[in-house]
Amino acid sequence: MSHVPTLITDLAILLILAGITTLLFKKLKQPVVLGYIVAGFLASPNFSSLPNITDIANIKVWADIGVIFLLFSLGLDFSFKKMMKMGGPVVIATFTIIFSMFCLGMSVGAMFGWGRMDCLFLGGMVSMSSTTIIYKAFTDLKIEKQSFAGFVLSILVLEDILAIVLMVLLSSVAIKNNFEGVELAASFMKLIFFLVLWVVVGIYLIPQFLKSIRKWLTDETLLVIALALCFGMVYMASAVGFSAAFGAFVMGSVLSETMESERIMKLVSPVKDLFGAIFFVSVGMMVDPGLIWEHKIPILVLTLMIVIGDSLFGTIGVLLAGKPLNTAVKCGFSLTQIGEFSFIIATLGVTLGVTSDFLYPIVVSVSVITTFLTPYMIKSADKATDIISRRLPQKLLNLINRYSSANAGNVNDENRWNRLLLAMFRITLVYSIISIAVIAICMNFLEPLLTKFVPDLAGIVCPIVAIVGTSPFLRAIIGKKNNSDDFRILWNENQINKSFLVLTIVVRGLVVVAFILFVLETMTRMNIVLNLFVSVVLTILMMMSKRLKMSSILIEKRFLENFNYKEMSERQKDKRPTYVKTLLSRDLHITDFMFPKDYSIAGQSLKQLDWGRRFGVTVVTVMRDNSCINIPNSDTRLFPGDRLQIIATDAQIHKLTEAYAVDDTASDAVSTSSVEMRKLIIEEGSPFEGKSIREANIRMAFNCLIVGIENSAEQLHAPDIDEVLAVGDTLWVVGQPDDIRKLAAAGNSGD
Repeated sequence: MSHVPTLITDLAILLILAGITTLLFKKLKQPVVLGYIVAGFLASPNFSSLPNITDIANIKVWADIGVIFLLFSLGLDFSFKKMMKMGGPVVIATFTIIFSMFCLGMSVGAMFGWGRMDCLFLGGMVSMSSTTIIYKAFTDLKIEKQSFAGFVLSILVLEDILAIVLMVLLSSVAIKNNFEGVELAASFMKLIFFLVLWVVVGIYLIPQFLKSIRKWLTDETLLVIALALCFGMVYMASAVGFSAAFGAFVMGSVLSETMESERIMKLVSPVKDLFGAIFFVSVGMMVDPGLIWEHKIPILVLTLMIVIGDSLFGTIGVLLAGKPLNTAVKCGFSLTQIGEFSFIIATLGVTLGVTSDFLYPIVVSVSVITTFLTPYMIKSADKATDIISRRLPQKLLNLINRYSSANAGNVNDENRWNRLLLAMFRITLVYSIISIAVIAICMNFLEPLLTKFVPDLAGIVCPIVAIVGTSPFLRAIIGKKNNSDDFRILWNENQINKSFLVLTIVVRGLVVVAFILFVLETMTRMNIVLNLFVSVVLTILMMMSKRLKMSSILIEKRFLENFNYKEMSERQKDKRPTYVKTLLSRDLHITDFMFPKDYSIAGQSLKQLDWGRRFGVTVVTVMRDNSCINIPNSDTRLFPGDRLQIIATDAQIHKLTEAYAVDDTASDAVSTSSVEMRKLIIEEGSPFEGKSIREANIRMAFNCLIVGIENSAEQLHAPDIDEVLAVGDTLWVVGQPDDIRKLAAAGNSGD
């Protein structure tokens, strides 16, 4: 009989146990991740009743590959557009939770007398909640369509992104064994530099490359190319001092903007599931019952810390984000566990050899306990809200209500200066990073090559190539946004604006001069005064050059085409709109609803169905096959298979679903649209003041629908067509962003 390699034997044991525990935990309706951890424990040397893994080093390598695939898949499921649409509330809530839990975790570690690195990594582990576990809990409890669930999932997406950043920073601190502010700031700047560079260059080149070879892309070829790009970026990230997981995530996020992203995800999914299972099994192999029993007190304390800390800081963070108390408590109570990213951070600490042996099994034990507690914490949120509401002073409750109402998003408060300056900063940052990369390539590769073969020309050719190579980007830094609508409007308003706008051009011009001066000073032997003069002259010539202007426009146009290609193609293929997830404070929100397959009501109009009076539900979009009806009128008829976008409270959605016995699995957490719901305040002098809704004719004139009115007493109620609008009334309107802006402008025209 031929000899079976140890690796094959170990994989057989590992996968057999994983398969058995997976089936068992599926039957018990528990997360599969826990089954993998149990399988790992059963296959480890810590459990002697079954055959054990003999070559743990090989399994460790496979587990590292599992982390790469997990992060690559996370990147494929990530979208820069979704991240940019999250807005301030999600960012405020997420940063509050992560910062508070990180500090709390470090404090608890210090209380037990653990080392500095143990405390740092513990803080990172306890600050990340589990997306997998929470989403499964929402699905099991059938609450994934409720408004707070969408906000929780947005927090989790941002947490996953910040976990990548945290891993990179922890790696830098661990390798240098230094936690000084300067070192940390340098590591963060390095992270931002390479992240922006790789993403911008990747989105500029890779989608175009995949489009050019599409006719040859069989499933096999696409899988090989996708994995080649993934591991190529893993190697590149490791070469510049980042973790392999970071490189995998970056390449996944770049590929997520291509048309092939879903196909790649489908092809990679089985491989990811296999290696991911091996990773989680390897986590279970680190569990030592002896260490767990020895550290039972820290396990209990950390469990209580996560349950209480996430509940408290999650609630506070969501309140600071402008959400009402009920939503904040539900969000906070949903985040009370740690999961997959905690394991990855723990694995990082072990791999780098900077954390103690006891920390890994402690974190695994805490994760298992908090996972089992998650559904019960979510269920107890309503009861906790009632208790908190009764115990809090009425003044504080009134303050929370006013704060949540004030932060629901007023279209009257758009600031042109903020928008213009932010755009200028973003352009300057991105093009500066690209320019630095071009200059670095010239200095580190081109100059040594020319010095070796043609030393006499090196001092002339290198600076010319560097300046020419960066010129389109430097031209964009100084020239972009100078002809934008915001710039022109601000320029024409008053003389003070003109002075500040000229200052923005001068500051960006100085940035360009600094780049050129650096190239000349580094690569030439000219006098600094002459270099400065040449830099200023070249900057002026760049500013005046129409050819450079056209080059920068074409470069940006190609980037934006690649960046938006997937979204535009999907719009042409399927003209369904996508909605912003949760757009109102309070409980009123937008969600999906599948029109019931009850042929007795098929073909009835919205007027005949009368859902507004019967359930308080407003239909804002009807999606049918390849067509889409935004803001349908009362004569619009509905048919089986229509997918509707409706506005309602959680209770109203529940009544509607029960009335038609609909089991709809769509979730507002994943809905996206060009239609928005915003609020518009009737100000003094508005042309709508003193008019009824019928007389204001907002629906016909602006294609916007009023779905709620909030009066001066802060009472939100359904609109009546004959209700007269008064100063101070807040109108909740639904429509296309441009239509809402026109409505807002018309509402202010009396000022």
